[in-house]
Amino acid sequence: MIRFVHLHRTPTSAMTSTTEHTAPAQAPSPAGADATTATSSAQPLVMSIILACGGAHLINDMIQALLPSIYPMLKTGYGLSFTQVGLITLTFQVTASLLQPWIGMYTDRHPKPWLLPSGAVATLIGIVLLSMAGSFGAFLLAAALIGIGSSTFHPEASRIARMASGGRFGLAQSTFQVGGNAGSAFGPLLAAAIVVPYGQGNVAWFVLLAVLAIVVLSRVAGWYRGHLAATKGRAKARASHQLPASTVRRALVVLALLVFSKYFYMASFTSYFTFYLIDRFHMSVASSQIYLFLFLGAVAVGTFVGGPIGDRIGRKLVIWISILGAAPFALLLPHADLFWTGVLSVVIGLVIASAFSAIVVYAQELVPGKVGMIAGVFFGLMFGFGGIGAALLGHLADLYGIAWVYGLCAFLPLAGLLTVFLPDLKEGRA
Repeated sequence: MIRFVHLHRTPTSAMTSTTEHTAPAQAPSPAGADATTATSSAQPLVMSIILACGGAHLINDMIQALLPSIYPMLKTGYGLSFTQVGLITLTFQVTASLLQPWIGMYTDRHPKPWLLPSGAVATLIGIVLLSMAGSFGAFLLAAALIGIGSSTFHPEASRIARMASGGRFGLAQSTFQVGGNAGSAFGPLLAAAIVVPYGQGNVAWFVLLAVLAIVVLSRVAGWYRGHLAATKGRAKARASHQLPASTVRRALVVLALLVFSKYFYMASFTSYFTFYLIDRFHMSVASSQIYLFLFLGAVAVGTFVGGPIGDRIGRKLVIWISILGAAPFALLLPHADLFWTGVLSVVIGLVIASAFSAIVVYAQELVPGKVGMIAGVFFGLMFGFGGIGAALLGHLADLYGIAWVYGLCAFLPLAGLLTVFLPDLKEGRA
């Protein structure tokens, strides 16, 4: 992580020099170019900035992963029901999701580099409160503050990663996203090592990570400010797909439904996989966290692989393979023994995770010039559907049992069949 901060300095001057010597007349941008990417294909890949954004994403999502990781401890210690556990997740996801599209829409027109470190400050306050909370209401407030931090982070950090992509949008988005997935994977391990054995107060150790994120994002914000100054006055790119507005709207609805199916299903893992393993196979909390780590690690790998593959073979094909391809394994999971549950969960995570980067870049290609808004909408949908799914699935688990919930969720990846309604785009290749 510290390496990202060090690497940030050199690309600033390199990028500025490149933009100053770029000829005004440029080749047409690929479909999906936006105001900030009108010149990105003519500029070099600034990998240090992409890695810094991905590293900050790792910290952000590692802190987020604290919540579901300590649910069993909080449920036992404070007598919470599954419904209350789901409401904590819903509070986080709703605060994280509702603000993101509006922040993205506003910063598309009025960029605010200072939002990045400011969001990390909100997350830091949420961690401190979570370490001291002693009531259900306090847990809800801590979850809301962490959610607000995420809502200010994702649209702007995703935009900056795209700015630094040099036209390799899938690579940039997947690298950025895999940081978040890696954080989600390591969060449960750190919780199992630091919080679960020694108590809730040890959540405060994560304050150190929040401080590191503030430092990294402050430096990234400085690069962002310099890039905005260097590219001021550049012409905005226009869509080259020439699709009618009705087709674009229909495609966005289909993408939203695919995100719904993916993140409702993912909610069954991120919030309740440990409960499922404990209930069905009588595992300890610490052992169940290892299985959750394996699943989330597979999600991180799948996310990273999906972006570059989408740059080469097209986003639509990746979406097809990712969501529908997970269906056979999801249908087998509720009937598997412990060994095959572990194997199937890894395969499901690897396959289904590759879709999100492709979905975001595909949507940005549909609606050029709205990178922040599109990132905010789809990250917001991810959080929102995940939160609603967690609350609903928690209520169903209270009524019918956690095993029944997993049997129901097994059918969600079949929604991948909706991909047939997405139009084919002439996507740029990196």
